[in-house]
Amino acid sequence: MDNLMSEGLNLMVFGMGFVFVFLTLLVFATGIMSKLIAKVAPEAAPAPAKSTPAAAVAAPASGGDELVAVMTAAVHQFRKH
Repeated sequence: MDNLMSEGLNLMVFGMGFVFVFLTLLVFATGIMSKLIAKVAPEAAPAPAKSTPAAAVAAPASGGDELVAVMTAAVHQFRKH
């Protein structure tokens, strides 16, 4: 029984060690690839935000009440079943 327990512990240590080493290498490889991509293809500068008219901003808010009503009805219908 003692031999079986030591084999189980041995297998657990090697398995966890292998997973730890693999994940550590994966983290380093991901970091290296990220730095390489940043050098090869740098991000483009973000476009400046355009100002929107007040009417365009207020339009979605008026439909929000209807959306809330539809979602509430769907939740009530779901809870019935």
